[in-house]
Amino acid sequence: MKFFIDSADLEAIREIKAMGMCDGVTTNPSLMAKAGRIDTDALLKEICRIVQGPVSGEVIATDADGMVAEGRRLAKIDDHMVVKVPTTYEGLKATAALAAEGIAVNCTLVFSASQALLVAKAGAAYASPFVGRLDDVSEDGMQLIADLVEIYGNYDFATEIIVASVRHPLHVVESARMGAHIATIPPEVVRKLVSHPLTDRGLAAFLADWNKLQGGN
Repeated sequence: MKFFIDSADLEAIREIKAMGMCDGVTTNPSLMAKAGRIDTDALLKEICRIVQGPVSGEVIATDADGMVAEGRRLAKIDDHMVVKVPTTYEGLKATAALAAEGIAVNCTLVFSASQALLVAKAGAAYASPFVGRLDDVSEDGMQLIADLVEIYGNYDFATEIIVASVRHPLHVVESARMGAHIATIPPEVVRKLVSHPLTDRGLAAFLADWNKLQGGN
């Protein structure tokens, strides 16, 4: 499974990249605003230089023509750029147009198997089902991932599944067990994936024993 980092925080991206845990990055307007950068295109360029892998930048337009124009601009920022398009009727039209031009598209805000099927038919490079937000409204986000893995596996779709809206380590582990291609993970969840109280307790015991061997207290 590939790990994308769901963030526009350069420091966090650099740190996780240094761990070997960053295959790509996904951003959105909310994450850009949180980063406090007005020059969003320049920020995306910086992220591409750090990651050297797929970096999703989201369009703001809601009509197909506007999305296509904006997508072309985003694609020119760097060779690693992926254009993030909402999974709407207009978004699917834009996806097909951009994909026909050889521009990689990440269809975001996928909440159903039917949407994901259309995304793949439109030629998107990635489909991003939002598991956490489905859980929030008492729907089974992980069941959607299982459905998509099965559906995509039935056909010769090149579209990769990006498990998005990841809230905790189990979302990542269960997605990996199901065979999802990618999880896009907030930095705080990456840290939770590493952490285990028994690891901390075991390390503390080893260090205490080492200190005793060295004549420490």
